[in-house]
This record gives sequence, C-alpha cells and structure tokens, in this order.
Amino acid sequence: MADLRSRRHALLAVPVGLALTASLGLLPGVAAAAPQAAPVAKQAATDGPLLSYVVNTSADRATVAKVKKAVAAVGGSVVTAYERIGVVVAHSKNPDFAKTLRAVPGVQSAGATRTAPILPAATTDVGKPEKVKLPKTSAAAAARQSAGGAEPLEGLQWDLPAIKADQAAKVNPGSRKVTVGVIDTGVDDTHPDLAPNFSPAQSASCVSGKADTTPGAWRPYDPAKDYHGTHVAGTIAAARNGVGIAGVAPNVKVSALKVSNKDSLFYAESVVCAFVFAAEHDIAVTNNSYYVDPWMFNCADDPDQKAIGESVARAAKYAQDKGTVNVASAGNSNFDLAAKEIADDSSPNDKGRPAQNRKIDPSVCLDVPAQLPGVVTVSATGAKGQKSYYSNYGLGQIDVAAPGGDKYQVPELPGKDGRILSTLPGGEWGFLQGTSMAGPHVAGVAALLKSAHPKSSPQEIQWLLKAQADNPGCPTAPYDGDGDGKVDAVCTGTKPVNGFYGFGIVDALDAVR
Repeated sequence: MADLRSRRHALLAVPVGLALTASLGLLPGVAAAAPQAAPVAKQAATDGPLLSYVVNTSADRATVAKVKKAVAAVGGSVVTAYERIGVVVAHSKNPDFAKTLRAVPGVQSAGATRTAPILPAATTDVGKPEKVKLPKTSAAAAARQSAGGAEPLEGLQWDLPAIKADQAAKVNPGSRKVTVGVIDTGVDDTHPDLAPNFSPAQSASCVSGKADTTPGAWRPYDPAKDYHGTHVAGTIAAARNGVGIAGVAPNVKVSALKVSNKDSLFYAESVVCAFVFAAEHDIAVTNNSYYVDPWMFNCADDPDQKAIGESVARAAKYAQDKGTVNVASAGNSNFDLAAKEIADDSSPNDKGRPAQNRKIDPSVCLDVPAQLPGVVTVSATGAKGQKSYYSNYGLGQIDVAAPGGDKYQVPELPGKDGRILSTLPGGEWGFLQGTSMAGPHVAGVAALLKSAHPKSSPQEIQWLLKAQADNPGCPTAPYDGDGDGKVDAVCTGTKPVNGFYGFGIVDALDAVR
C-alpha cells in the first residue's frame, strides 16, 4: 500500500464512503393579504460534489444540537456527532456548506475532509511485500523449536533482537489486560499468528466516520492490496504459538480499527471515529502508521486543513485523556521535520484536484497525526542500527526510533533481508519496510510497559519509552543512506537526544525488567 506513495506513513489504494444526503432548504413564507407569494428564502445549493465535512464546535450538548440543525438547514446531513469532543461529521453537496457553517454561533472551524467526491462505497511502508513460506518441518521438530522459545520464521526477524524483544518475551510477554488498537486498513483476524490474541469486542470499521462493530467489518476490503494493517498487527502481537513469527508483545491483545476506504485513503472523520472508539473501549495503545488524507501537511491558514487538524487533534487528546498512548510513524520522505521549509508536491492526493507544488513550514503545517501534541513520533532504523534511508527525522520532532527496515542495511544470515517480516492476510507472511513498520515496534514496547506498569498514565509510559531507549548518537561520518556518495540528511543534536533517533531506539527488555 505504501509503495504507491512512498512518502506516506502508510500507502494503500482507493477512497470509499457510504453516504445518504438530505438537502433541506428553508421553507418559503406566504404573505396572507398579498396577491402573490412572499419571496422565497434562499435555498441551499445542492449542485456541488458530495463531500464529507468535519465541523468543530464547543463541546457541549446544546451547542452541538444547534449546529446539527444548522447542518440540515444549509443542505447537509449529519453522519454522526461526537459531543464529548465537539466534532460533527456531515455530508453535503452545497459548495458553500463549510463557509456558511463557519458563521454559525458555536462553530469554531469547519472544512471539507477531501477534495474528491464521495463514491458509493494512506500508510507508511515502502514497496510491495515479498512473501515468505513456512519451512517444511515435522511436527516433532516444530514442537522442539517452540519449546525452545523460537518461532519457525523467527530467524528472519532481525528486528526482535535489535530491541531485545526476544529476551523480553522470556521475562514478560505482556498482559492479557492490555490491548493495542491498530488504526489502519483492517486486520485479518483469522490469521493463525493473530487469532489467539485478537479482540473482536474492541474492533470496528470507522470508514464512514461512525463505528460499525458488525463481526468482520474490521477486516481488509481487498487482502491482495490492503495488507498493511495485518502486517502492523503481527509486529505488535503475533503469538508465540509455534506458527510463523513472534510479535514484540506476543501475549497482549490486538484489535482492528479500520479507517481506510476502498481507495486506501485515510480521511479525518474515520480517524476521529477510531480515536474516540479506542478511548471508550479500554484500548491502552494505538498504532498510527499513516497520515490523514488528502494533505500530507495540514496548514492552519487553510480553513479546510485547519478543521481536519483540529478534529483529529481533539480525538487524539480525548483518547490520551482516557489513558491511551498514541504512537505514530514519522513518514517516508527523508524530510527534516525541523526544517524551516519543506516541498510538498503530493497534496491533495485524492484526485479531486491536481496536487499543489507548495512550500510549507512544518512548524505550522502539521503531519497529522504524527506531529500532534502528545503523540509518540517514531523514526525508522535498519539492521545496522542506522537511520533508514527513507525515514523522516528532525530535532525536537522525533521522540524515539525503532526497526522499520532498510534494503541497504543487510543483516547477517540466515535472513539477508533488511526489511521487516510480519503477517499478511490469508495466513501468509512477508517482508515490508517503512516507518509504518517502525511504529508497531514502539507500540509493542509501550504495551509491554503498560503490562509492567498498569497504573501508569500515557505521559508516564512515554517518559519510560524515552528514558529506556538506547541512543547511538549522530553518525560521525556524513550520512549517505543509499550509498550513492551524496549526503542524504544531516543529524543535529547530542548523543542523548538528536534528530535521527530522538531519545533513542526503544528497548523491550528494559520495559519488562
């Protein structure tokens, strides 16, 4: 999925939305004594494309109720309203819908979440997966291997020893009371490595902006291309059950919060729904390996982008206030997120209108959710412990780092593949690389920390992640990630904290000691 958009936190493929629109105009008035009807109040236009909107209001029932009435009055229909954070999700064909609502008392921002119309009904990995088959072995041999603590494909998982997750599993594999929610393209909960740890009661599809808990709604639309969420889930919590691989936290539970539509686009209303659902279903950690479409960066001086950023920020904070640790991938463009200016030539990416070749200031135009306050932002490393060639970085922007894979950093035998091996839909396994693969390593370690310290707040878990991380420091030689002889990035900062690794590479063993 992210191969189509290597710059994204997570890439996939096709927008989908299910929506019915009710356009309600103002009723005409009639003058009793006049020979002709009085002028008809201007009716809301309905000649534009059907778009989805987020409307941010004061977080009180009365205000939200008034805004919902205003939505109907200007030609819109309410999909759902999250009163506790003051976010209303609506659909409308009125081209002036957002502009009109911004003048309504109690509305703080309003904007379209997309540029392309809703049709009947992205991530951060780089390249397509390379599948791996299980080695042929006898039942007796498999039993001996499992008894020794190793999974059949674990020898190909260089990433586990890189953060000491293999050692941590022998001390504490995680608590069954801890659940990690994978906000992504859906998860194949029937996979033999995921089924033992999957929590259907904490799973849903949020694609429409409203949670659908119908059994199986959380599964990928198309397993052939929507494999991203299943791969992420395996890195976090694949069971140590003698089948396939092992996850960083192999005994915690994992749930699926599907937010990508059939075009593999991650719109704001879906992500808002997922964070709120996580907050209200006792999910301890969320993994977010994507950016919110259609803008790679959301700028506050654009009313639509401002509304997108504000709605997702409210939902993420709501989850954190309820005890959830939110982890997000930093992105795959090799951008310095601490730079004064970044060139974004990919937004908007949903084909509603041509992408803009714009220059943005990443201190005011944010990558959502990675740069939101309180979110743990993760950069990627390879098998040699160096920053991955594609990973975004930036002093003060990266919190911690973790293995995301790097085709230029090749591990020793038996793997000889620098990417990350994990689960794929249909009971398969495969290699992928990207900050999408780094984020779930951190989410897994956060789950181990929550298992060892069940009463700790999200802020305390974040502090422990940073305090226990191992920082290699900035490289002494110029950084040439792809080996072409050119400097690809400049690391700034100190040994304890720097732009490539933040506070360092996470340590699973320290988390459980």
